[in-house]
Amino acid sequence: MPVALYAGSDRSSATAAGRVTRHSFSFGADYDPANLGFGPLVCHNDDRLEPGAGYPEHPHTDLEIVTWVLEGALVHTDTTGSRHVLGAGRAQVLSAGAGIRHSEVADPASGRCRFVQAWLVPTTPGGEPSYVLGEAPPPASGLVEVAGGSGLPVATSGARLLVARLAAGRSVTLPDDPRQHVFAATGRATVDDLELGAGDAARVSDEPGRPVRALEDTELLVWSFAAP
Repeated sequence: MPVALYAGSDRSSATAAGRVTRHSFSFGADYDPANLGFGPLVCHNDDRLEPGAGYPEHPHTDLEIVTWVLEGALVHTDTTGSRHVLGAGRAQVLSAGAGIRHSEVADPASGRCRFVQAWLVPTTPGGEPSYVLGEAPPPASGLVEVAGGSGLPVATSGARLLVARLAAGRSVTLPDDPRQHVFAATGRATVDDLELGAGDAARVSDEPGRPVRALEDTELLVWSFAAP
């Protein structure tokens, strides 16, 4: 289907101490061979953490890991020597390269934390690990590139994360790329006549330039891919 709805209520989830994670794709024990990814996007997780909870140090290899914080703040540390507190409305990109270890926990001083994290397959494996933290994007009525394109560098050719905060009744137009993964983090919106509630996603294939309209105040995350 050119535009397909993936309801948030259908996503698998995992719980741990102080943590609930909802998966958009096959992940861990919840293996689904029909839902392994979308283009280079192989993970799109929605995490909710209690203060101080999260992920202790663990390894990654050959992944571009892009994080967008929706609420609270996330403390990131890694073996490149980076330690940063990522507040709501900011993005970070961790390039795992040939291998890196990192940890991410909710900043206790900022209360509960919610963040969305995407993993992409890099265009070229290996290389030096790196980390970069973005600034909060300026207020805008349309989609703003926060990773890829004019945003933070991502080592996956043609991949971009765009974010829009739309007031009820406002609209944006999806990019002219072959594929988009459209996620309603909050609120309610339509992609053409397909309605997305909070936590729902639409996957758009070979239908560039589709309109998205907010039915109520909505925070929209769009992964757009220049190649199928």
